[in-house]
Amino acid sequence: MLTTQSVKGLQIVPPKETSGAYETAPDMPKMHNVVVIVGKRAAGKSVAAINLIEKMGYDYTIAVSPTMNSNKELMSRLNIQHTFDDPDDLTCIDKIKEIVNEEARDLERYKHEMKEYNKLMRDIREGQKVGDELMLKFFDNDFVKPKHKWKGQKPRIAVLFDDMLGSMIYSKPRKINALSTYSRHLGQLEEGGSIGVSLYFLIQSFKMQTGGLNRVIRNQCTQLIVFRTKDNKELDDIADSCGGEISKEKFIQVYDYAIETGGDHPFLFIDLHKKENHPSMFRVCFNKFIIVDELNKKEQIK
Repeated sequence: MLTTQSVKGLQIVPPKETSGAYETAPDMPKMHNVVVIVGKRAAGKSVAAINLIEKMGYDYTIAVSPTMNSNKELMSRLNIQHTFDDPDDLTCIDKIKEIVNEEARDLERYKHEMKEYNKLMRDIREGQKVGDELMLKFFDNDFVKPKHKWKGQKPRIAVLFDDMLGSMIYSKPRKINALSTYSRHLGQLEEGGSIGVSLYFLIQSFKMQTGGLNRVIRNQCTQLIVFRTKDNKELDDIADSCGGEISKEKFIQVYDYAIETGGDHPFLFIDLHKKENHPSMFRVCFNKFIIVDELNKKEQIK
Protein backbone atom coordinates (compact mmCIF):
# COMPACT_ATOMS: atom_id res chain seq x y z
CA MET A 1 0.00 0.00 0.00
CA LEU A 2 1.28 3.48 -0.89
CA THR A 3 0.90 6.62 1.21
CA THR A 4 1.70 10.23 0.30
CA GLN A 5 2.65 13.43 2.11
CA SER A 6 1.94 16.78 0.43
CA VAL A 7 4.53 19.58 0.18
CA LYS A 8 3.03 23.06 0.39
CA GLY A 9 3.79 25.70 -2.23
CA LEU A 10 5.32 23.37 -4.82
CA GLN A 11 2.31 22.70 -7.01
CA ILE A 12 2.89 23.01 -10.74
CA VAL A 13 1.27 26.19 -12.12
CA PRO A 14 0.69 25.88 -15.89
CA PRO A 15 0.65 28.96 -18.16
CA LYS A 16 -2.73 30.53 -18.89
CA GLU A 17 -2.16 30.17 -22.63
CA THR A 18 -0.28 27.63 -24.73
CA SER A 19 2.03 28.95 -27.43
CA GLY A 20 0.53 28.51 -30.89
CA ALA A 21 -2.79 27.20 -29.52
CA TYR A 22 -6.11 27.96 -31.25
CA GLU A 23 -9.73 27.20 -30.45
CA THR A 24 -11.17 24.44 -32.63
CA ALA A 25 -14.68 23.04 -33.06
CA PRO A 26 -15.77 20.79 -30.15
CA ASP A 27 -15.37 17.49 -32.01
CA MET A 28 -12.13 18.45 -33.76
CA PRO A 29 -8.59 17.83 -32.44
CA LYS A 30 -6.52 20.51 -30.78
CA MET A 31 -4.50 22.93 -32.89
CA HIS A 32 -1.62 23.22 -33.64
CA ASN A 33 -0.90 19.59 -34.37
CA VAL A 34 1.56 17.18 -35.98
CA VAL A 35 -0.44 14.61 -37.94
CA VAL A 36 1.09 11.42 -39.35
CA ILE A 37 -0.98 9.56 -41.97
CA VAL A 38 0.18 6.02 -42.75
CA GLY A 39 -1.12 3.98 -45.67
CA LYS A 40 -0.08 2.07 -48.74
CA ARG A 41 -0.36 3.49 -52.23
CA ALA A 42 -3.94 4.51 -53.17
CA ALA A 43 -5.18 3.84 -49.63
CA GLY A 44 -6.78 7.28 -49.40
CA LYS A 45 -4.16 9.27 -47.47
CA SER A 46 -4.58 12.48 -49.47
CA VAL A 47 -8.38 12.36 -49.18
CA ALA A 48 -8.18 11.89 -45.40
CA ALA A 49 -5.60 14.68 -45.01
CA ILE A 50 -7.55 17.17 -47.09
CA ASN A 51 -10.82 16.41 -45.29
CA LEU A 52 -9.16 16.92 -41.91
CA ILE A 53 -7.44 20.14 -43.00
CA GLU A 54 -10.77 21.45 -44.32
CA LYS A 55 -12.62 20.63 -41.11
CA MET A 56 -9.89 22.07 -38.87
CA GLY A 57 -10.48 25.49 -40.45
CA TYR A 58 -6.98 26.56 -41.44
CA ASP A 59 -6.69 29.89 -43.23
CA TYR A 60 -4.28 28.45 -45.76
CA THR A 61 -1.98 25.54 -46.54
CA ILE A 62 1.66 25.29 -47.59
CA ALA A 63 2.27 22.18 -49.73
CA VAL A 64 5.57 20.33 -50.10
CA SER A 65 5.08 17.67 -52.75
CA PRO A 66 6.46 16.73 -56.18
CA THR A 67 3.04 15.42 -57.27
CA MET A 68 0.77 18.40 -56.66
CA ASN A 69 -0.45 18.58 -60.27
CA SER A 70 -1.55 14.94 -60.30
CA ASN A 71 -3.85 15.70 -57.34
CA LYS A 72 -4.94 19.08 -58.66
CA GLU A 73 -8.69 18.52 -58.32
CA LEU A 74 -8.34 17.26 -54.76
CA MET A 75 -5.82 19.91 -53.71
CA SER A 76 -8.00 22.69 -55.14
CA ARG A 77 -10.27 22.22 -52.11
CA LEU A 78 -7.54 23.74 -49.95
CA ASN A 79 -6.41 27.35 -49.95
CA ILE A 80 -2.83 26.53 -50.96
CA GLN A 81 -0.86 29.77 -51.00
CA HIS A 82 2.67 28.37 -51.26
CA THR A 83 3.92 25.25 -53.07
CA PHE A 84 7.34 23.61 -53.00
CA ASP A 85 7.63 20.82 -55.57
CA ASP A 86 11.25 19.76 -54.94
CA PRO A 87 11.52 17.81 -51.67
CA ASP A 88 15.26 17.45 -52.30
CA ASP A 89 15.65 21.20 -51.80
CA LEU A 90 16.41 21.58 -48.09
CA THR A 91 16.00 25.35 -48.29
CA CYS A 92 12.22 24.94 -48.55
CA ILE A 93 12.13 24.39 -44.77
CA ASP A 94 13.86 27.75 -44.30
CA LYS A 95 11.35 29.33 -46.70
CA ILE A 96 8.43 27.90 -44.72
CA LYS A 97 9.89 29.36 -41.53
CA GLU A 98 10.27 32.75 -43.23
CA ILE A 99 6.64 32.67 -44.45
CA VAL A 100 5.42 32.18 -40.87
CA ASN A 101 7.86 34.72 -39.42
CA GLU A 102 6.65 37.25 -42.00
CA GLU A 103 3.07 36.63 -40.84
CA ALA A 104 4.22 37.45 -37.29
CA ARG A 105 5.96 40.63 -38.44
CA ASP A 106 2.90 41.72 -40.42
CA LEU A 107 0.60 41.14 -37.44
CA GLU A 108 2.96 43.14 -35.20
CA ARG A 109 3.02 45.91 -37.82
CA TYR A 110 -0.78 46.01 -37.90
CA LYS A 111 -1.14 46.14 -34.12
CA HIS A 112 1.44 48.93 -33.86
CA GLU A 113 -0.27 50.95 -36.59
CA MET A 114 -3.69 50.45 -34.98
CA LYS A 115 -2.35 51.92 -31.73
CA GLU A 116 -1.06 54.94 -33.68
CA TYR A 117 -4.32 55.26 -35.60
CA ASN A 118 -6.50 55.07 -32.48
CA LYS A 119 -4.34 57.68 -30.77
CA LEU A 120 -4.62 59.96 -33.81
CA MET A 121 -8.42 59.65 -33.88
CA ARG A 122 -8.61 60.26 -30.13
CA ASP A 123 -6.38 63.37 -30.34
CA ILE A 124 -8.48 64.77 -33.21
CA ARG A 125 -11.72 64.23 -31.27
CA GLU A 126 -10.28 65.89 -28.19
CA GLY A 127 -8.76 68.79 -30.10
CA GLN A 128 -5.20 67.81 -29.23
CA LYS A 129 -2.22 68.85 -31.35
CA VAL A 130 -1.52 66.17 -33.95
CA GLY A 131 1.92 65.59 -35.44
CA ASP A 132 2.37 65.97 -39.19
CA GLU A 133 4.00 62.54 -39.46
CA LEU A 134 0.93 60.70 -38.19
CA MET A 135 -1.38 62.86 -40.31
CA LEU A 136 0.57 62.02 -43.45
CA LYS A 137 0.75 58.34 -42.52
CA PHE A 138 -2.99 57.80 -42.32
CA PHE A 139 -4.53 60.59 -44.44
CA ASP A 140 -5.33 59.92 -48.10
CA ASN A 141 -8.37 62.05 -49.00
CA ASP A 142 -9.72 60.67 -45.75
CA PHE A 143 -8.31 58.89 -42.71
CA VAL A 144 -7.63 55.27 -43.66
CA LYS A 145 -7.45 52.58 -41.00
CA PRO A 146 -4.53 50.13 -41.13
CA LYS A 147 -5.29 46.88 -42.94
CA HIS A 148 -4.35 43.30 -42.20
CA LYS A 149 -5.07 40.26 -44.35
CA TRP A 150 -6.42 38.29 -41.38
CA LYS A 151 -8.23 41.21 -39.70
CA GLY A 152 -5.88 41.38 -36.76
CA GLN A 153 -6.06 37.65 -35.98
CA LYS A 154 -3.26 35.08 -36.08
CA PRO A 155 -3.57 33.05 -39.28
CA ARG A 156 -4.00 29.30 -38.95
CA ILE A 157 -1.49 27.57 -41.20
CA ALA A 158 -1.09 23.92 -42.20
CA VAL A 159 1.95 22.44 -43.96
CA LEU A 160 1.33 19.30 -46.02
CA PHE A 161 4.22 16.94 -46.83
CA ASP A 162 3.28 14.33 -49.44
CA ASP A 163 5.09 11.82 -51.72
CA MET A 164 8.48 12.52 -50.18
CA LEU A 165 9.73 8.97 -49.62
CA GLY A 166 13.51 8.92 -50.12
CA SER A 167 13.73 12.70 -50.44
CA MET A 168 16.64 14.75 -49.10
CA ILE A 169 14.31 16.40 -46.58
CA TYR A 170 13.77 12.99 -44.98
CA SER A 171 17.24 11.57 -45.67
CA LYS A 172 18.99 14.59 -44.13
CA PRO A 173 16.40 15.33 -41.47
CA ARG A 174 18.05 17.97 -39.28
CA LYS A 175 15.88 20.82 -40.58
CA ILE A 176 12.60 18.88 -40.74
CA ASN A 177 13.25 17.49 -37.25
CA ALA A 178 13.75 21.00 -35.91
CA LEU A 179 10.59 22.23 -37.64
CA SER A 180 8.51 19.41 -36.15
CA THR A 181 9.92 20.12 -32.69
CA TYR A 182 9.19 23.86 -32.57
CA SER A 183 6.36 24.07 -35.13
CA ARG A 184 3.84 25.57 -32.68
CA HIS A 185 6.41 28.16 -31.53
CA LEU A 186 7.22 29.41 -35.03
CA GLY A 187 6.52 33.08 -35.70
CA GLN A 188 6.92 34.35 -32.13
CA LEU A 189 5.10 37.55 -31.14
CA GLU A 190 6.33 40.43 -28.98
CA GLU A 191 3.29 40.21 -26.69
CA GLY A 192 3.87 36.49 -26.17
CA GLY A 193 2.61 33.44 -28.01
CA SER A 194 3.26 32.67 -31.65
CA ILE A 195 1.66 32.06 -35.03
CA GLY A 196 2.72 28.41 -35.23
CA VAL A 197 2.01 25.83 -37.93
CA SER A 198 0.40 22.39 -38.08
CA LEU A 199 2.32 19.67 -39.93
CA TYR A 200 0.75 16.84 -41.96
CA PHE A 201 3.01 13.97 -43.04
CA LEU A 202 1.64 11.45 -45.57
CA ILE A 203 3.79 8.31 -45.60
CA GLN A 204 3.59 4.71 -46.81
CA SER A 205 5.40 3.13 -43.87
CA PHE A 206 5.45 4.14 -40.21
CA LYS A 207 9.14 3.24 -39.82
CA MET A 208 11.93 3.12 -42.40
CA GLN A 209 15.69 2.80 -42.06
CA THR A 210 16.43 5.69 -44.44
CA GLY A 211 14.42 8.16 -46.48
CA GLY A 212 11.30 7.94 -44.32
CA LEU A 213 9.79 9.60 -41.29
CA ASN A 214 12.26 9.35 -38.41
CA ARG A 215 11.80 8.86 -34.69
CA VAL A 216 12.05 12.56 -33.80
CA ILE A 217 9.00 13.40 -35.91
CA ARG A 218 7.09 10.31 -34.82
CA ASN A 219 7.64 11.35 -31.19
CA GLN A 220 6.14 14.78 -31.93
CA CYS A 221 3.00 13.21 -33.43
CA THR A 222 -0.26 14.47 -31.91
CA GLN A 223 -2.67 12.59 -34.21
CA LEU A 224 -2.10 9.39 -36.16
CA ILE A 225 -4.18 8.05 -39.04
CA VAL A 226 -3.64 4.37 -39.84
CA PHE A 227 -4.99 2.74 -42.99
CA ARG A 228 -5.22 -0.99 -43.70
CA THR A 229 -1.94 -2.87 -43.33
CA LYS A 230 -0.94 -6.53 -43.14
CA ASP A 231 2.38 -5.68 -41.49
CA ASN A 232 2.03 -6.90 -37.91
CA LYS A 233 5.37 -5.34 -36.93
CA GLU A 234 4.12 -1.97 -38.12
CA LEU A 235 0.96 -2.35 -36.02
CA ASP A 236 3.12 -3.23 -33.01
CA ASP A 237 5.16 -0.05 -33.56
CA ILE A 238 2.00 2.04 -33.85
CA ALA A 239 0.58 0.42 -30.69
CA ASP A 240 3.78 1.44 -28.89
CA SER A 241 3.20 5.03 -30.00
CA CYS A 242 0.02 5.08 -27.91
CA GLY A 243 2.32 5.57 -24.92
CA GLY A 244 1.06 2.69 -22.78
CA GLU A 245 -2.50 4.01 -22.76
CA ILE A 246 -3.81 0.67 -24.01
CA SER A 247 -2.51 -2.90 -24.28
CA LYS A 248 -1.34 -4.16 -27.66
CA GLU A 249 -4.06 -6.81 -27.69
CA LYS A 250 -6.76 -4.23 -27.11
CA PHE A 251 -5.18 -1.92 -29.70
CA ILE A 252 -5.37 -4.65 -32.35
CA GLN A 253 -9.08 -5.13 -31.52
CA VAL A 254 -9.67 -1.38 -31.91
CA TYR A 255 -7.72 -1.28 -35.19
CA ASP A 256 -9.55 -4.32 -36.62
CA TYR A 257 -12.92 -2.79 -35.69
CA ALA A 258 -12.06 0.50 -37.41
CA ILE A 259 -10.88 -1.23 -40.58
CA GLU A 260 -13.83 -3.62 -40.70
CA THR A 261 -16.48 -0.92 -40.19
CA GLY A 262 -14.89 2.12 -41.83
CA GLY A 263 -16.35 1.84 -45.32
CA ASP A 264 -14.50 1.83 -48.66
CA HIS A 265 -11.31 3.54 -47.44
CA PRO A 266 -11.27 2.72 -43.72
CA PHE A 267 -8.75 4.04 -41.23
CA LEU A 268 -8.20 4.27 -37.49
CA PHE A 269 -7.84 7.82 -36.19
CA ILE A 270 -5.74 8.07 -33.00
CA ASP A 271 -5.69 11.35 -31.08
CA LEU A 272 -2.69 11.22 -28.77
CA HIS A 273 -3.56 14.65 -27.28
CA LYS A 274 -7.34 14.41 -27.16
CA LYS A 275 -9.56 17.06 -25.64
CA GLU A 276 -11.09 16.36 -22.24
CA ASN A 277 -14.61 16.36 -23.70
CA HIS A 278 -13.77 13.58 -26.19
CA PRO A 279 -14.88 10.15 -24.93
CA SER A 280 -11.97 8.31 -26.55
CA MET A 281 -8.64 8.81 -28.31
CA PHE A 282 -9.76 6.36 -31.02
CA ARG A 283 -12.19 6.85 -33.89
CA VAL A 284 -13.42 5.00 -36.96
CA CYS A 285 -12.38 7.54 -39.59
CA PHE A 286 -13.23 10.95 -38.11
CA ASN A 287 -16.91 10.50 -37.35
CA LYS A 288 -17.25 7.66 -34.82
CA PHE A 289 -15.55 7.39 -31.42
CA ILE A 290 -14.48 3.91 -30.29
CA ILE A 291 -15.08 3.66 -26.55
CA VAL A 292 -12.47 1.42 -24.89
CA ASP A 293 -13.26 0.09 -21.40
CA GLU A 294 -9.56 -0.17 -20.59
CA LEU A 295 -9.13 3.58 -21.09
CA ASN A 296 -12.30 4.42 -19.16
CA LYS A 297 -10.97 2.60 -16.10
CA LYS A 298 -7.76 4.66 -16.24
CA GLU A 299 -9.80 7.88 -16.44
CA GLN A 300 -11.77 6.82 -13.36
CA ILE A 301 -8.54 6.16 -11.44
CA LYS A 302 -7.33 9.69 -12.25
